[in-house]
Amino acid sequence: HSGIFDGAAIDATHVKAHRSAAGAKGAFAQAIGRSRGGRTTKVHGLVDDHGRPRVLLLSAGNINDISIAAALIQAAGPFRKLLADKGYDADHLRRLLAERGAEAVIPSTTSRRAPIPYDTLAYKDRNRVERMWCRLKDFRRVATRYDKLARNYLSSVLLAATCAYWLK
Repeated sequence: HSGIFDGAAIDATHVKAHRSAAGAKGAFAQAIGRSRGGRTTKVHGLVDDHGRPRVLLLSAGNINDISIAAALIQAAGPFRKLLADKGYDADHLRRLLAERGAEAVIPSTTSRRAPIPYDTLAYKDRNRVERMWCRLKDFRRVATRYDKLARNYLSSVLLAATCAYWLK
């Protein structure tokens, strides 16, 4: 559906890549990164005010969440508020949201000298994105990445989202 929606929530989740997922040319291009936990992929998501995924993107597991935030926001369409955790507290993201006419509901990190006030009541609704991850990870194919190619894994994630949210 199109049109403006009220509150978007944004977050990312780690997914362990099974050893069968290794071996494709260009591991980084295939969204598999090395970290202390082994090979991982990160799924970034933006949900609407009903907790349905609007945009899902992949990156290597060792990529910072905020580096994909602009792409999620651009792909989402218009919304009034963006709910996000402290990991998304950056001036450039707040500027991007202001340019789009959206309110940033993001708590400040402890490293900010002057904390930026935010709507604490609206922030309580951020758990919609966490609930979406739990629902998608009920699908075994989403919870562990078995696919070598990023496009195949993303297709599995999108199919799971379709089944979980639009084929009720």
